[in-house]
Amino acid sequence: MEQAEPIEQLSFEAALKRLEEIVRKLESGEAALDHSIELYAEGDRLKKQCEARLEAAKARIDTIQFGADRQPTGTTPFDSE
Repeated sequence: MEQAEPIEQLSFEAALKRLEEIVRKLESGEAALDHSIELYAEGDRLKKQCEARLEAAKARIDTIQFGADRQPTGTTPFDSE
């Protein structure tokens, strides 16, 4: 399956699916060396795109804060640290 749509325009799910296809191809050894190098480079770009999409999603997640009475009092930005 050749990639027609630019990586930057792929949804997270589509990019991840394509990355999984590339990994299967590389692990199977069915691709010639030159094609394997091209697939590896595409996979690297897809991995970076997926990481960027995940980071953007994490930045949008809010944590609900609760007061002493256990009632929601507001939200704070997500902090993975």
